[in-house]
Amino acid sequence: MDNQKLLTSEEEKRVKYKTINGQGFKKLIEAGFTWLKTNQQSVNSLNVFPVPDGDTGTNMVLTLQSAYNEINGSAEENIGEVAHRIAHGALMGARGNSGVILSQIFRGFARALDHFDVMDVNLFAQALDQARETAYKGVVRPVEGTILTVMKDIATIALQSSASSEDFLSLLEIIVKEADESVKRTPELLPILKQAGVVDSGGKGLFFIFEGFLKYMKDESLETPLFTVQPLSIMQLESLNDNDLIEEGQDYEVVVDFQPYESFVLEKFFEELNELGTSIQVGEGDGLYRTHIHVPLENRYKPIDLAMKFGTITKVAMENLNAQMETMNKSPAASSSFKLAQVQPGEIAVVVVSPGDGISQIFASLGAAAIVPGGQTMNPSTEEILAAFANLPTDNIIILPNNKNIILAAESTKAMTSKRVSVIPCTSVPQGLSAILRLVPNGDYQSVVNSMIAARQDVETGEITTATRSVQINGVDVKQGEIIVLYNGTLIKSCTSLEEACLSLLEHADTDNKERITLFYGKDLNESEISRIVSAIQEKYPNHELEVHNGGQPHYQFIIAIE
Repeated sequence: MDNQKLLTSEEEKRVKYKTINGQGFKKLIEAGFTWLKTNQQSVNSLNVFPVPDGDTGTNMVLTLQSAYNEINGSAEENIGEVAHRIAHGALMGARGNSGVILSQIFRGFARALDHFDVMDVNLFAQALDQARETAYKGVVRPVEGTILTVMKDIATIALQSSASSEDFLSLLEIIVKEADESVKRTPELLPILKQAGVVDSGGKGLFFIFEGFLKYMKDESLETPLFTVQPLSIMQLESLNDNDLIEEGQDYEVVVDFQPYESFVLEKFFEELNELGTSIQVGEGDGLYRTHIHVPLENRYKPIDLAMKFGTITKVAMENLNAQMETMNKSPAASSSFKLAQVQPGEIAVVVVSPGDGISQIFASLGAAAIVPGGQTMNPSTEEILAAFANLPTDNIIILPNNKNIILAAESTKAMTSKRVSVIPCTSVPQGLSAILRLVPNGDYQSVVNSMIAARQDVETGEITTATRSVQINGVDVKQGEIIVLYNGTLIKSCTSLEEACLSLLEHADTDNKERITLFYGKDLNESEISRIVSAIQEKYPNHELEVHNGGQPHYQFIIAIE
């Protein structure tokens, strides 16, 4: 952000922001992006189900970063032109449902600014209302208690207040206050949020964007997050993935666990920690505090010294981020290639989103023409999905997203290509595999699409993973660290072992009336554990056809297809 000279009075600030041109809006977008990124992990933590897919904050940050990249080097002062570039960037970079809806918000906003050089508060309110309308139209079945509701409440209060607000600072103060209240109301509108004890994550992310606008106008810091302490279970401290950003100069990742002294003051600890580096997370559980931070080379030991000042250290981990990224890029996973179908002009090409190398291999063997890596915690962008089929030598494209949070991004590609694109609304890998079995490359396009849509009903899906937090939801009492069972996307049981979880799933699925059980095991399971569980299933279901495949997916120990 620009280090602007602090204004000497509130009145000067209000006079300054009576109108905004393209460059002014550019600075607001940068501020919203910066503040959202600062609070990214707190948005990620607002996950309804206790499963490792809390990535709303990450998806919104990456979407907004793509939007800002479109204007970063631009000197354009026409606000309509700048708004359209932002909307284009957001659409191309949209990830997950929250990212796609955010891109639609910017699209509607930009439409209202056509042919305008500058924006006043009245035009701003009208643009917000157009953003609301476009976002709602972009979702087939809008759900209240989500980011859509927060956007609606923001637009409503803006229209009501713009006539009496002469400047942006005054109006944004009203908008941010209403956004905050709207987010707090989301659990009353969406019962599942109330059960989980959280507010809507997408709505919270939208609040941070508008709060970033306001903080910029008030010359307040955008780098210090509202300090939050997460449960240790939801701190995302896994290895880097392709979407992770290493800030320039932040060479080391340091994680320190410590038992705090009785005199420990969290606010003071957070304040000193913030002076050392970035990507700060603080978690608490079982009498321990865990600190995660990215620091430059010369600061790599300072988080350890700081933790010793506030408590007794129990564990330390340190890693060179650049070396970690280099290792990733040289790893087999990074260079995996599959023998994909060679599609001829006029034939049907299937594009598949896959969460693991083993699953990708299976899809490729069944005729997939392109594979896009993606799944839980790694939703691909609209641009990445588009790029997967843009150069295929056919205009007949079918996309299998295989995850409910990727469907909207896949649908967004339709408006960005002259090719004929159909998205089969597969919400799981088993549904996608069932659909691709109906592929007839030289068949009638619409007939194949209809057949694939119908094929989703031929399979039931089970998913086995580890609970990231304790919660009671859907009548199931879940304890952090237990093995939880999802059946067709619904949480049905929490167990103490993988074997118990798998057998409970199969019993719930009325497997006696099914013929085939297919297990796709995750990348972190060892052979002896897999063999033990497979033997238990074979003993319980001796008359069923049982297949076992290395799925290679992260986070989920098993994805199970029941047919």
